[in-house]
Amino acid sequence: MDSRQYYRITDEERACGQKYRMKSPSNLIYIVAIILFLGIVLTVLNIYELHKMKEDHSIVHNSLQMPQVEAKEGKMLFRQPIVWVLGTKLETGYLKHVFNVFERLNYAFGDQESDWDILWSHDYPFVTLSKQLTILKPHQRVNHFPGSGYITNKASLATTKMKFIPKAFQIPMHKNEFLAYTKQNPGSKWVQKSNNHRGVVIRAIPDLDLKQEGTFVQEYVSKPYLIDGRKFDIGVYTILTSINPLRLYVLEGDVLFRFCIKDYYPFDQNILEKYVVKDDYTPVWQLPSLKKAYDDMNYSFKDTFNYYLQKEGKDYKKVWSDIKAAILTVYLDKEPNLIESAWKYKTTRNFFEMVRFDFVLDEDLNVYLMEANMSPNLSSAHFRANSRLYEHVIFNLLGLVGLAKSVSYDYTKRPEDEGEMTVSDKDIQVFADICGSDKCRDHCTEMICKLCNKCLTTEWKGLLKETYLEHTARGSCRRVFPRNMTQSEAGDLQSVMASAEFTALNDKNKMISLWFMGKCREDQVWCS
Repeated sequence: MDSRQYYRITDEERACGQKYRMKSPSNLIYIVAIILFLGIVLTVLNIYELHKMKEDHSIVHNSLQMPQVEAKEGKMLFRQPIVWVLGTKLETGYLKHVFNVFERLNYAFGDQESDWDILWSHDYPFVTLSKQLTILKPHQRVNHFPGSGYITNKASLATTKMKFIPKAFQIPMHKNEFLAYTKQNPGSKWVQKSNNHRGVVIRAIPDLDLKQEGTFVQEYVSKPYLIDGRKFDIGVYTILTSINPLRLYVLEGDVLFRFCIKDYYPFDQNILEKYVVKDDYTPVWQLPSLKKAYDDMNYSFKDTFNYYLQKEGKDYKKVWSDIKAAILTVYLDKEPNLIESAWKYKTTRNFFEMVRFDFVLDEDLNVYLMEANMSPNLSSAHFRANSRLYEHVIFNLLGLVGLAKSVSYDYTKRPEDEGEMTVSDKDIQVFADICGSDKCRDHCTEMICKLCNKCLTTEWKGLLKETYLEHTARGSCRRVFPRNMTQSEAGDLQSVMASAEFTALNDKNKMISLWFMGKCREDQVWCS
C-alpha cells in the first residue's frame, strides 16, 4: 500500500474542513470578546481592591495622617486635630469635662463648617445631620452609632424579654397581657414610665393610666440590696467600637454609684426619695460604711464597693460577671437592628459610642438592668469630686478608639512608616501551626483558614489592625466581646467552635472571636 494513502483527504473530509474554516473567524471573535470582557472585569476588581486598600489604610491610621500645612527648619508640621462639640446650652457647662479632656489632648474646637476630625454630639445626630453623616471622610469619627436607640430607648429596652430586665408591658398596646399577668402575680408593684420623663412612682394597679400613649409599665424590684439602709444604682460605662463584627468594652477602672437620700425602710411609696435616685443623690463618701475605704484608703468607687461586699462575705466578682453578661446579651440581641440601621452608610468604622447602663441589685445580689443612657451625665455640678471619674471615662474612651494618641503629630517620617510602627500585617497573624498545615495551605474555605495571611482580605486586614490598636491602647477598658478566655480554653479550638454559644454567632463575630483566641494562645495578655 502506498504510504501516501494515509494522507489523502476525502471529499467529505474536505467539506468538513471548509465548513470549519468558514466558521473559524466568528469563533475567534467570540473568544477574543470573552478574553476582553474578563480583562475588563479583572481590571475593575483590581481598581476596587486598590481603592479599598487605600480607604482601609486611611481609616486605621486616620489620626496619624494629619494634613501638612508648612515646612519649618526641615520639619513637617501637621495641623491641630479638630473636635466639633455639638449640644444645646453649652454655656451652662454640662460638657465642661469633655472640653477639658480634648483641650489637654491638643484638639482645636471647630464647628460644622470646619474640617473636623471628631463630632462629639450630646444628642443623637443622625436626624439633624442625616445627609452629612453619610458622606464622612475616612478620618472623621462620630461618638454615636446609627440605630443606638434600639438599646437606649427606655421602652424598647424595658420590653425586651430578658431574665435580668424586670417584666414590662407597652401601654396601651399590651394592656390585656399586663392585666392577665397581674392576676397571676397579685403581690407585684408597678411603675409607669415614658421615654420623655424621669419620673418613677409606684402606683396601685387601679391608679395606673392604661390608656396613656407612649408609656410602659414595669415591675418594681421591691427587695433591693441596701448599704447603710439606702437603695442605690450602679452606672457601668460601656463602649461599642464596632458592629458586624461586634467589639464591645466596659470601663473596668471605675463605675458610678448613686444612693437615695433617704433610708428605704420603713417603706412608703409616696416618699420618692426612699427609692428614686435623683440628681441630688447621696454620694459614696457620705455613706458611713464606705467613707473609710474611699477617703482614707483612697479606693475608687468600684473598689470601695468591692471592699464592702468582701467584708460582708458577699461575692462581688459574681456581681460584675453578671453585669457584663447582661450588657453582652443586650448587644448581641440588638446588633442585627444596628446593622440594619447602618445600611445607608458607606462604613460603620467612622462611629463609636459610649453609653451608661444602670443596674440595681436585689437582696440576693441578683442584677437588674433598668436603662441605658445614650448621653450619660458627665457634669460634676452637683458633686465636684466626680470630675475625676468623668474625665477618666472620657480619656479612656478616646484612648481606646485611637483618638488620644501619644505619638507626636510633629514628626518627620512618612505616615506610612508610623502606621507600620504601630501595627503591621505581621502583628495580626495568628494560628501559624494551622495556617502552615495541609488544612489551610492550599485553600481558604474553612473559617479558621480565612485568618491566614494569604486568605485575609483587605477589609479584614484593616479591621484586625483597628482591633489590635484598640487592645494595645485600652487603658482601663476591658473587653466584653469577643469573650475573655484562658489560654487552655483558647487551645481547645474544637470544643469552642462546637459550643452552642459560638455556633449562635454570625460569621463575622465567629471570625473576630477566633482571631482573639489565636492571639490568646500566643500571649495571655490577649485573653481578656
